[in-house]
Amino acid sequence: MLEPRPGDAFQPGELLNNTYRIEELLGRGGTSDVYKARSEISGRLAALKVLRSEFSGNEDYLVLLTREEEIREVRHDAVVRYSENHRTPDGHVYLVMDYVQGPGLDKKLQQGPMEAADLLTVCRRVAEGLQAAHIHNIVHRDLSPDNIILRDGDPAQAVIIDFGIAKDTNPGAETIVGNEFAGKYAYAAPEQLSGDTDARSDIYSLGALLLANFRGAPPNIGSNPMEVVKKKSEPLDTEGVPEPLKHLIDRMTAPDPAARLQSAAEVLAFLEKPTDTAADISADAPAPVDPDATVIVPLARAPDPEPEPEPTPAPKPRAEPKAPRPAPKPTPQQPVSAEPKKSRGGLIAALLVLVLVAGGAGSYLSGAFDGLMGPKYPLADPYSLIVEQPATGPARAVGYVPSEEMRDGLVALMDDQSGSAELTLASGAVADSWGADVLATLAQLGGLREWRLAISGNRAQLSGVATDSDTHNRVVSAFADGLPGALNGKAAFRLEPLFLPIAELQPIIQDLADCGPLDLPGAPAMGYGPQTPVTVTGRVAETATRVGLFDALRAAVDERKIVLDVEVLNPTLCLIENHLPSAPTSGIDVVFTVGDRNEPNPSGRFFVGENPVIDVTLPADVKDGYLTVSVLDVSGDVYHLLPFINRQDNDIAHLRDGRVGPVAVRVAFSLDDVAKKGLLGFTVDESTLGKSKVIVLHSTQPLFDGLRPGTESAVGYAKALQEYFAADSTNILSLDSRILTTAKP
Repeated sequence: MLEPRPGDAFQPGELLNNTYRIEELLGRGGTSDVYKARSEISGRLAALKVLRSEFSGNEDYLVLLTREEEIREVRHDAVVRYSENHRTPDGHVYLVMDYVQGPGLDKKLQQGPMEAADLLTVCRRVAEGLQAAHIHNIVHRDLSPDNIILRDGDPAQAVIIDFGIAKDTNPGAETIVGNEFAGKYAYAAPEQLSGDTDARSDIYSLGALLLANFRGAPPNIGSNPMEVVKKKSEPLDTEGVPEPLKHLIDRMTAPDPAARLQSAAEVLAFLEKPTDTAADISADAPAPVDPDATVIVPLARAPDPEPEPEPTPAPKPRAEPKAPRPAPKPTPQQPVSAEPKKSRGGLIAALLVLVLVAGGAGSYLSGAFDGLMGPKYPLADPYSLIVEQPATGPARAVGYVPSEEMRDGLVALMDDQSGSAELTLASGAVADSWGADVLATLAQLGGLREWRLAISGNRAQLSGVATDSDTHNRVVSAFADGLPGALNGKAAFRLEPLFLPIAELQPIIQDLADCGPLDLPGAPAMGYGPQTPVTVTGRVAETATRVGLFDALRAAVDERKIVLDVEVLNPTLCLIENHLPSAPTSGIDVVFTVGDRNEPNPSGRFFVGENPVIDVTLPADVKDGYLTVSVLDVSGDVYHLLPFINRQDNDIAHLRDGRVGPVAVRVAFSLDDVAKKGLLGFTVDESTLGKSKVIVLHSTQPLFDGLRPGTESAVGYAKALQEYFAADSTNILSLDSRILTTAKP
C-alpha cells in the first residue's frame, strides 16, 4: 500500500459521488493515479483511475480516457472490465474498472525468473485477450509486465489492464502521450518509436515481456535515446531460453513487423503446435533487420513521415599491424609482369597524393578510412539527426554530428533560439559535405512558425509551417530544386494563417452533428489565435461521434486546445430531442434510489435485476400547476409515470397535500409498493440496456385532452408535445430531464 500524500486527488475513507469509498492508493503515474475503492451501493470492489488535477481540464487527456472507456465493448475474462467515466464536483475525472486481486507481472519480475511453462500459459491467456481486443480494432500500445495481473496468482487467469492512457517520458519506465508513441521503451516495438502502431506491436510487446519475466530482469535498452534506437533495431537476445519458448519469442519480436507472427491468432496457433526442431527454427527465424527501416528518437509531437536511411556497411574492425605479405608466385593463368616503369609509378603516386589532398578531410570525417586507421569517432548506424522548432516549446537538436565545428554551429543556433542540443560526435556513412549541407538547409528556415529537419544517413525530410505567404513562397523557392548538396529527400511547407477562421470549423461540426446542432460559443470574430481554445457545445448520439469530432478538429486547429463540452446520448434519444418543445429548465430535480435496498443512487446507473425508484423534487416556489412525468426508453418507447390510469391526479397543489418547502413526489415505486398498492414500478432487464431519459414537464393546465396511452412511441409523443407547444407556448412553464442508465453488472 502506498502512503497517501496531502496533494493526492483522494484520501482513504473519502466517498466519491455518494457511491465509491476510497480504501487505498494502488499506484501513481505521470498523468493518473489508481485507487482501490468499494461501492457503497453494491459492496463490490473497483479500481478507479483518476486523472491528476493538472490534466483533468485537458481535452486531449479526457478523450484518451474516453477511448479507454470504450474497451468495455470487449468481453473477455483476460481483459479488465470497464464501467464509465465520472467527474466529481471539484473537477476530478475518474474511470471505473474492475478490481483484479493478484500480483502483477512486474511484481513477479522483481521476485526473479518465472518458469517457462508458466510463461507459455500466460502467453496463451494474454493472446486470447488481445485477440478479443484486436477484433474491435483496439490496440493496447502499452503492454508491459505492470499491465498484466495474475488473478489470485494463477498464470492461467492473467488479465490485461490499462488500455490507452499514457504516463510520462522516462526511458524504459513510463509512457509518452501523443500520436507518435504510447508505450514503454523497454517493451515497445521498434516501429512505435517512429509513430507506427498496429496489432503486431502488441505481439512484439508480449514477446518482450515474456523474455523479461523468464530472465527476471527487464531488457537492457541503453541509457539514452540514441542507444534505445540502436538496440531496438536488433533482435532480442534469447540465448539460453528453452524451446519452444525461445522460438516463440523470436517469432514474436522480430524487429521487422512483417517477419513477426502477424496476429494473436497466429500466436495461439503456434502454441497449439509449437515448433522446436533446429531445422524449423532455422527456416522460421526472424528475417535480418531491414537496412531501410527507419527508427528515430521519439518526440513530443506527432512527426511527419520519416525518411528511409540508406544501407550502410557493417563497422570494420580496427586493423592490427601485420608483417608484409610476400609477392604472389607466378601462375600460368596470371603471369607476373616485370618491375613497373618508374615514370608510371611516379604518375600513380602523384594521382594518389592529389586524391588524398582533395578528399582526405571529408573521407576521414565520413569514416571512409576507418578500416585502415580506425574511426576518428565511434561509428553510428543509423546515422541520424533531428533539428526542429516546434509550434510550442523550445527548439532542439538531437543526434549525431561528424565534427566539432558542426556541433558548435548547431549549439550556437539552438542557443540563439533558447533551445537545447544533445549531440554526439560520431563517424558514419555520410557524404563529405554532410555538415555543410545541413547548416545550409537550416539557414533558409528563418521566419517559419515551426519546422523540422529529420536526417538518416544522406536521406532527409524537411517540413515547416509559415503564417504568411511571403515566407511560404520564399522557402518553397529555396528548396524548389531539392535539398542542398548531397542530402536526398523532400521539403514540404504548409501555409497556415496566424488566425484560424471560424468558417473553416463550421463545416466540420455540421458534418458530425448527429444529435441536433453543435455550436462554437465565444468564437472570436477575427478567428482563433494560436493560444485560443476551440470550444464546442451540444449533444452527440455516440461516444464514437465525440472522438471523431475531436480527431477532425485536431487535424484542423493544429496545436490549439480543444474543449468538447458535448453530452453523449444515444441515437434514439437524439431523435426524440429534435421533437421536444423548447421550454426552459427549472429547479425541479429528479432523484434516483435503488428500491430493493432503499439506497440512494446519485449516478442514475442501474444494473440488471435492480429496481429503480424515481422521485421528482419540487422546489419551495413551485406550488401550483400540473406535473407530467414520462420515461423515454432507449428502445424508442415512452412510459407515462404521471398521470397514469391508477393515478390520474397530477395537480401540484394536491401532490403537495399541504406541505411547504421542497417536496418529493414519487413517480416510480419499490416493488413492495407495486404489489401492495398497485402503483407503477419496474426492474431492469436485459432487453433495454443503455440510456433512457426521465422528462418532467411543469404546465399551467393539464396537457392534452385526457390521458395518453400507458405506453406509446416516443417520437409520436414528442411530436404531440411539439404540436401542443406550437398551439399554446405559454402553457408549458418548464422542461427538466435526467438520464437513467441501465447496464449489465
